[in-house]
Amino acid sequence: MIRFIPALILAGLPFAAPAAEPGQAARYRACMEKTEKYPKDAFEDAIQWRDMGGGGAAEHCAATALIQIGLYKDAADRLEKLAQRIMQEPAFKAELLGQATQAWLLARVPARAEATATAALSLSPDSVDLLLDRAEARAALADYAQARVDLDAAIKIDPTRADAFAFRAAARRYLDDTKGAMADVEQALRLNINHAPALLERGNLRRLAGDDDGARADWLMVLSLSPEGAAADAARTNLEKMDVKVR
Repeated sequence: MIRFIPALILAGLPFAAPAAEPGQAARYRACMEKTEKYPKDAFEDAIQWRDMGGGGAAEHCAATALIQIGLYKDAADRLEKLAQRIMQEPAFKAELLGQATQAWLLARVPARAEATATAALSLSPDSVDLLLDRAEARAALADYAQARVDLDAAIKIDPTRADAFAFRAAARRYLDDTKGAMADVEQALRLNINHAPALLERGNLRRLAGDDDGARADWLMVLSLSPEGAAADAARTNLEKMDVKVR
C-alpha cells in the first residue's frame, strides 16, 4: 500500500502551493481521493494543476495516479525526482523516497528499490517502514541475510510490529533457521492473532515439519481472514499443491 502524505501537511510545504492560497489543501486531497477510483482522470487533473502552479502537491498526485494505473516505473521515477528537487526536511524527502521504493517493488525492480530505500534510510535511519521496504527488496534479490539485518533493526526500534516478526520468520526459514522462524511467527500471532502473513508462514513451517493438517488449517484460516491479496494467493497455491480444492 502506498503511504499517504496528508494534504494539510503538503499545503504548507514550499514545493506545494503557497500556504496562504486558499483551497490548495482541499484540491490535493480531492486529487488523491480521485486516484483511487479514477486514476486516469486524476493524472490528467494533476498535470493540468501542475502546469497552473500546483507544484509538488500536483506532482505527488500525478505519481500516485500512475501507481494506481499500473505504470510503476514512471511513478517511481517521478517520486525520486520530486524528492531530489524539493527543499524540505529530510524526513519528508525520505517519505517520498519510501513511496518510490514501493513503486520499484511493484515494478519488480528490486535492485533499484534497494538503492532507493538505502537513500531514504540515510535521511531517516530509524524508520521502521523504510527498513521493511529495504528488507522486502533484499528478499526479492534472495539476500535473506541482509534482509534479516534490516528486520532485526526494525524490531529493535518497534517490537510491537507483527508484520516485522512475520517477515523475519520468512527470512529465517530461507536461512534454514526453522526454530527461530517459528518463534517469530508465534510472537507475531501473540501481537495479532489474525495476522494473515504470520498464519501463512506458520503453515509453511508446519508443512516443512510434516504437519500437513496444521499447515492446511493455517492456510484455510488465511483465506477465511483475508481472501484477497498476496497471502491468500500463496495459501491457495500451497493448498493446491496438497491436492485440496479451494473455491
